[in-house]
Amino acid sequence: MKLQVLGRLAGALALTVGLAGCIDMTMDVEVLSETEARATTTSTMGADFYAMAKAGAAGEDTEGFCEEEGSDLTENADGSATCVLTVEGPFADLGLGEDNSASFTVVGPGLVRVAFKTEDMKTELGTEEQDAQTKAMMQSFFEGHAITLRIGGRDVTETNMTLAGDRKSAETVIPFLDLINGTLALPDELFAVVRVR
Repeated sequence: MKLQVLGRLAGALALTVGLAGCIDMTMDVEVLSETEARATTTSTMGADFYAMAKAGAAGEDTEGFCEEEGSDLTENADGSATCVLTVEGPFADLGLGEDNSASFTVVGPGLVRVAFKTEDMKTELGTEEQDAQTKAMMQSFFEGHAITLRIGGRDVTETNMTLAGDRKSAETVIPFLDLINGTLALPDELFAVVRVR
């Protein structure tokens, strides 16, 4: 799965209801310096869906899972599968700011502000135009699954996300059901200011 900005994560997962409903995703962005970061995307596909993917029974629903160059697939003991993709280097090479949804800004000596716009995510999985049966089916697929965005580095000095106890990272967990039902109140952007030295 290709690394994309937060606003496109839901869309990347929601290529079909089946694929999105069977995946939990975590994106970790670790700021390494005033010019470089490491972005790690971890996606876990449930056992039932992964079995279909391996058997080829799911068709397009599983196309593209862990096929991105550099990704590492692990088959877990419970039958699920975990895909990890790590990209490290200059901010522009991470593939996070291609549509201006993510930004890395030096805001002081050794301080980098990382921000992700949330507008695309707020509208990506809306079900306003779907009938009750389709909406109920989507809710059953997505129940219990979420996207987690985590930003970290040496320490976080300011954020509108949940700050870890050690202050080295901040995260937001975004349940798919809240996105579908329109009940998640996201700010216009999620951000953290990270000290890198």
